[in-house]
Amino acid sequence: MDRLAAMAVFVEAVDQGSLSAAGRRLGLPLATVSRRLSELETHIGTRLLVRSTRQLALTDAGQAYLGACRRILEEVGEAERAAAGEYAAPRGELVITAPMVFGRMHVLPLIGGFLRQYPDVDVRLVLGDLSLNLLDEHVDLAVRIGELPDSSLVAVRVGEVRRVVCASPGYLAGRGVPERPGDLVGHDGITFDGLRSPLPWVFRVDRTEVAIPIRSRLTVNTANAAIDAAVDGLGVTRVLSYQIADERRSGALQTVLQAYEPAAWPVQLVYARQGRLPVKLRAFIDAVAPALRERMTAM
Repeated sequence: MDRLAAMAVFVEAVDQGSLSAAGRRLGLPLATVSRRLSELETHIGTRLLVRSTRQLALTDAGQAYLGACRRILEEVGEAERAAAGEYAAPRGELVITAPMVFGRMHVLPLIGGFLRQYPDVDVRLVLGDLSLNLLDEHVDLAVRIGELPDSSLVAVRVGEVRRVVCASPGYLAGRGVPERPGDLVGHDGITFDGLRSPLPWVFRVDRTEVAIPIRSRLTVNTANAAIDAAVDGLGVTRVLSYQIADERRSGALQTVLQAYEPAAWPVQLVYARQGRLPVKLRAFIDAVAPALRERMTAM
């Protein structure tokens, strides 16, 4: 029995919640996953998991053994990375995740220079607006917008973004420029809350948060669609400041109510706390963080 391989199957089965899901994740047949778990339990001499047709449950022994397996597998992985030279020079694959629009606009343009500077490093950029679990998804670095709920992550702040209200100059010329948040009640709103009822927009008025109901004439499911509709003069919308940087520069959109904007959200480079930081990750942070700060300042 390959004990390390069996440990990896055990940990993956717990994380995925079923043997079949663990098999798909590891690229193994269900029969192989089941056999390796059975061999591990036989070797230890106790049951680790209680299996049913719908779910897995850890036994008391399995709960204790799970933590040990995680530590052992991490230590082995770190030893292999060290032996492969990952801590000596930047090399290997670097997995980066970022929000869809922010990543395309601000992260992707910086990756080209990094790849040219470090020819032994390959980058896999995953763009999406759902926050991935860095450890479960084997992500080296995430670009996150907003406050971080997980204090176990290390964060490098590179700037901030604002929630801005904007509309086309043509729309504002015809309907008037709102001077206070309450003026929005008489305007056409463009929202992107999916299938939910549009949420009120929150502003800061005299150090107090005030929620303003918005009459949504158009509801879409992406910020890009809301921006396009606003450029077309269909109403006012609320997006993040970086999402309309081009439209503001070109004059296609104009921001309003800047004095009442809520607190800005931080933009941070986030990675999991670990013993020794791989050189490839340190090189990426050192190269990208200053460039992102410069971009954020210019917005």
